[in-house]
Formats: sequence, structure tokens, C-alpha cells
Amino acid sequence: MQSYEENYLYHALNIGEQMLMCGAEAARVEDTVARICRAYGACRADVLSITGSIVATTYDPFAGVQTQTRRIHSQSTDLHKLERLNDLSRKICTQPVPLAEVWENLQEILQEAGYPEKLLVPAYAMISGVFTVFFGGTWSDMLVSMCIGLLLRLLQTRGNQLGQNPFFLTFLYSAAGGFLANLSVYLGFGENVDMISIGNIMLFIPGLIFTNSIRDMFSGDTITGLTKFVESILLAIVIAIGFTLTNFINA
Repeated sequence: MQSYEENYLYHALNIGEQMLMCGAEAARVEDTVARICRAYGACRADVLSITGSIVATTYDPFAGVQTQTRRIHSQSTDLHKLERLNDLSRKICTQPVPLAEVWENLQEILQEAGYPEKLLVPAYAMISGVFTVFFGGTWSDMLVSMCIGLLLRLLQTRGNQLGQNPFFLTFLYSAAGGFLANLSVYLGFGENVDMISIGNIMLFIPGLIFTNSIRDMFSGDTITGLTKFVESILLAIVIAIGFTLTNFINA
């Protein structure tokens, strides 16, 4: 049977895990987990968070030292869920609530639906079309790019359900985008393969990961920052290979 100290550390790590999975930076996760532990009576809480793991150790003069580790298997960006998790952590730190209530609140947050597909599909199409025109594409290029962006979102939804390696899936999406861009120009629907492709490329550019990596390094979280930096560079290389590969094949 878990002790009280083990129990509140477990719930604190649950919140920290979900925050990291929603795109929170390492420093925020560490601060949140430590504050929750102190709110429930820990005299000291030391937390280390990197891209794929959280380690937390608490000290209490009566219960001694407790350490728990949480492995993070996937990450995405969900700012709405992150905001709800922040609200829950602030509520706990202001006035600690029973741990059973913390569990109920967390489950309620996790059961909320993410961004609706009916919003994401047109958003992908709009982003593709806008960037195509922004970089000098014609109106016909924009329409083609919007259609390809829509198809790429549907493909991405299916790929996420399969749960494959994210680098392989990114390569697959990029190759599909490049092939569709070349095919549309070959059939006469578009005019510029490059302009169509660049609009679709912007859907997958890891800009948020790269920005967070720089912020983490400036905040002193060098390991996390470097890990995210390398991940963003590798993703950019995979995207470039996927889009250019179809150009070489067609050439």
C-alpha cells in the first residue's frame, strides 16, 4: 500500500508528465512538480525533467526520502490542455485538495477531446495556401496547395492512429506532399512545383520544437535544449529528403 508521501509524489508526476506531453518546457514542469510536492508537505523536492523522462525526489523528516521516475513516450502541442493542467496545479498550490479529487480533476482534463478534426483539416488547407501565395505562388498553385494540405492532414490522422516512428511518418508525409505537388503540375492543375511544395512543407516544419530548445538552453536546461535542438534538425532533414526525393524520381 502506498504511503501518503508516495501518493502525492505519484500525482504530482502525473501532472508533470501530462504537461510535458502537451508541450510545456522542462523548467515549467520541474517547478510545477516541486511546488505541488511542497504544497503537500515535502520539506524539499528535487526534480529533473528532460525530453523523455522526469525524475523527482522528495524529503520529509518523518517519511524520509521518496524517489519516482516517469518515462515520457510521446509529445505533442495542446495549449488548451496545458492551460487546464496549469490551473489545476495552481489550485493545488493555493489550497491543497484531497488526492482523490486531484485524480478526478486530472481524469476530467485527459478525457477532454483535443482539437477537433473539422477545425484542423481546413486549418491545414489554409496554412498551405497562404504560404504558397506568400512565397510567390500563383492562385492556381494556392488552390492545389490547399487541396494537398487537406489530404496531408487526413494522412497524418491515419498515421497517428498507427503509432509508428515519428521520423518515418514525417518522411512519409513529406514524400506524399512532394509527389502530389509534382503530379498536380504534370496534370496541369498547378504551375510551380516549388511554390506548392513550400506551402505544404510549412505544415511540418518543427518551429515550436526549435524555439523551445533555444529557450531551454537559455534557461539553463542544456541537456533538454540540446536534445530538442537535435530533434528539430533531424526532422528538418527528414522533411527535406522526403520532398526532394520525389523531384529526383520525376526528373
